[in-house]
This record gives sequence, C-alpha cells and structure tokens, in this order.
Amino acid sequence: MGTLLEVKGLHTQFFTQDGVVNAVNGISYTLDEGETLGIVGESGCGKSVGVMSLIRLIPMPPGRVVAGEVWFEGRDLLKLDDDEIRQVRGNRIAMIFQDPMTSLNPLLTIGRQITEALELHLGMDKQQARARSAELLALVGIPGAEGRLDDYPHQFSGGMRQRVMIAMGLSCNPQLLIADEPTTALDVTIQAQIVELVKKLRDEIGMAIIWITHDLGVVAGLADRMIVMYAGFIVEESAVKELYSNPRHPYTLGLLGSLPRLDEERPTRLRSIEGLPPDLIDLPPGCPFYARCAYRIERCQRENPPLETIGPHHRVACWVDVNGVVA
Repeated sequence: MGTLLEVKGLHTQFFTQDGVVNAVNGISYTLDEGETLGIVGESGCGKSVGVMSLIRLIPMPPGRVVAGEVWFEGRDLLKLDDDEIRQVRGNRIAMIFQDPMTSLNPLLTIGRQITEALELHLGMDKQQARARSAELLALVGIPGAEGRLDDYPHQFSGGMRQRVMIAMGLSCNPQLLIADEPTTALDVTIQAQIVELVKKLRDEIGMAIIWITHDLGVVAGLADRMIVMYAGFIVEESAVKELYSNPRHPYTLGLLGSLPRLDEERPTRLRSIEGLPPDLIDLPPGCPFYARCAYRIERCQRENPPLETIGPHHRVACWVDVNGVVA
C-alpha cells in the first residue's frame, strides 16, 4: 500500500481578543491507502481542528493554518485555490461530523442533500443522482430507502441520521473518509452498529479512514493505528494492539486507566487524571502534560520532548520511560 496522506509540521492558531490560541502545534503523520487511523484525546486537545485544517474548514477569521504541509495524491492541499479545494472536499475526501442534526439542513429533503454532491462532483443528472441516492441509503441499512428520499431530517432517528451522513460521505467514492466523533451523541447499542457499518463499508470500498474520538474503547476494534493528542501535540503514536498492550506515555496510561475492563477476575477501580489541561494561549515551555504527570522529572518542566521512535511503528514524546527509566 502506498501513502495516501502526509501531514508535515501542521500548526493552526486562533487569533482572539484574549490572545493567540495554539490549537495544533506542529503535528506530523502519514496515512496509507485503505488504512484506518484513530485520533484520540480529551475535548480541546486539537483532534477536530487538526483534521478540519487538512481540508481547509477552519473559519478565517479567527483561525488560520500558520505553518505546515498536507500532501494528498501528490498535491499540497494548503496551497490549492478555493475552487481546487472544493473539488477535493466531498469528492476525494469526505467528512462525517459529530452531530447529524446540526450537520443536515432541516429545510431540505434527505434526497436533495445527497443528490447535490452527486450532481456537482460526478456530473449526474437528477434521475441518475436520485437512483444512486436510494442505493446509498440501502447500503447504509436504511429500510425502504427509495421511499425515504423525500423525508426531512427530523423524520429520522439519531442513528438513522448518522447513517444518512455516512451515505452522503460515501456518495462520491472518496479515497479518504474523516469521521469526527460520529457516535458521540448516540447510545451504546447504536454506536456499535455504526462502527460495524463503517468497518463493513471500509472493507467493501477500500477507502482510508481517520476516526476521531475521545473514547479509546470505541476504536479498539476499528483502527489499525492510533495517535494520542494532548494540548495540540501528538504525544504517542502506535499500532492499536501495541498501544493497548504497551502504552508508553503517561497520558495514554491515564486514558487507558479510565476504561472499564471486562477481562479482569477482580475489577479494579477506575482512575482519573487529576488537574486540568494547560492554557493554549499560554503554553508552558516544557512538556504540556507536566502539571498532571505522576512520572515527571525536572527536565520535563524545562524542555518539551520530541516525538521519537521507540520501536517498530511506535513513537512517543516523553523524557521518562513509564517503567521508571530516564530517557
């Protein structure tokens, strides 16, 4: 498999009355064709801003991508003009947002919202686009698909609306699907159904996926590789099995410690991460996790560790091995 997406040194800032918010701070990673990449971290860590920066959806003002490169199919997306990036968005790269009720237009039928992209990007006429829309709704498991094309978003349940968003995302056969916490507003049963649906569609269509979530449990069986973000930085990157079996950053340990385990004979008490994330307007000079870290040493307060390779496909940004050995 070849590399589909390469992100290099991406920095995104928001210029506010209170100061400059450092939302994304020099993140770099790659994504292969057909690969599923999970990006995890608590709210406000830069997950959504990072992927919205890729396809130029950051509102300007107040936001701006101030540095970096985003290479996709041989082109730097950050250097495309407005017409060129519009040909990429919704066509080669599709995005599913967190809340389908606010993402769907309540004044337009479901059919119209799907056919619009088909007519714009694939040049279909209205009849062809409508037939394809019915196929897409059936593909994502909506019963009586053709009869639902003239319904409005409020006539669908939350889980069904999210299926509609997935159908819209898949309408132009994208090379890359970005899913921004698509199951957060749904109950756990529907969450599991949506995750299984995405896995099934990924295997059938062969697209790459970036799945953003704050819940490590959701992506455990979906992603091939994981990125852990904190305060706009990537603090750990690893294959999924390696991350769960051998976490090496204190923040990753904290996230995993907050998950209930079903494989333990005697359940252990869930752990919380004490303290608060740093102020993104006034980031500390050292490691951003320093104030909350149980493994910190003096060097952590002075210097922010770079993201370094510690094993096959495993990178971590920490001066201390969590086993207690100073790097």
